[in-house]
Amino acid sequence: MEEKLTKLKEELTSKLASATKEADILNIKSEYVGKKSEVSNILSSLKDMSIDDKKKYGSLINNTKKEMENLINNRLEELENKSNITFDDTLDFEVETGSLHPVTIIAHEITGILKRMGFTVVSGPEMETEYYNFEALNVPKDHPARDMQDTYFLDNGMLLRTQTSDNQIHAMENFGAPLRICAPGRVFRNEDLDANHENTFYQIEGMVIDKGVTIENLLYVMQNLLREIFHEDVKVRLRPGFFPFTEPSYEMDMSCLICGGKGCPTCKNSGWIEMVGSGMVHPNVLRAGGIDPEEYTGFAFGFGLTRLAMMKYKINDIRVLNSGDIRYLSEFNIK
Repeated sequence: MEEKLTKLKEELTSKLASATKEADILNIKSEYVGKKSEVSNILSSLKDMSIDDKKKYGSLINNTKKEMENLINNRLEELENKSNITFDDTLDFEVETGSLHPVTIIAHEITGILKRMGFTVVSGPEMETEYYNFEALNVPKDHPARDMQDTYFLDNGMLLRTQTSDNQIHAMENFGAPLRICAPGRVFRNEDLDANHENTFYQIEGMVIDKGVTIENLLYVMQNLLREIFHEDVKVRLRPGFFPFTEPSYEMDMSCLICGGKGCPTCKNSGWIEMVGSGMVHPNVLRAGGIDPEEYTGFAFGFGLTRLAMMKYKINDIRVLNSGDIRYLSEFNIK
């Protein structure tokens, strides 16, 4: 074992001496102390050794790995100190002024409105567990509602969240009731891409929990939000919907501002765009968050930030928002 570790350290020293670029050193680092390196494999084998061998070799292996990491870091510092890059600030060149992304603008605007209403802005992980993304939100395994959200599952057993509703459970667990939160963030679904659907988009979740909360409180918040976002009274319609985490559930549509309600590819020629999913928080969701549904009620709502940006800035294809095309985004000139 000692000879093997000594040989690895000597090989590393030799390769570092001949490396002249940072990228080369980082490749060497991955090869000799990375997750799939020989040293890491030796460390992993400790669990299969006898207690005596663990005592004998454990410290030796760990110390050797630390020494190898120090050699790599020292070589990186040497290379950085040798670099002599200068910048000529007398050169005359034009720097174009950047702009904020339309979705960023909408996120800042809507969270600002909600904060004035007393909401607290929270955030949560994009890589989520099935429990927080589905089960705690009243969507157990094999529930047909999961078909509505085709999900990206990861090799580690987790998934990319399909909705910002997971923040409801995290917030209830962390803060209890009464509660008034909003949570903007990125979500992911395995969608067929078209003018109105992307596999990566942005939502904002809102939730109010207190004693005596009713659907009238929800409608008041929704109407005022839309009025302040678009700076005008927009035509909306409220219709029954289904969400496992709310009961009763409602969907709020607004007249498509791209076509003026006449019908276009963005609104699927219906003249309406689905903007808000909402409803009274289901008792099972309150229980999952540790709140007694006999004492508290609440409402929740979810906006599509991406669709809000499309409506406000008359963007007729959702795909351009994720394109990274600065030439297109600069046309909005949003500071």
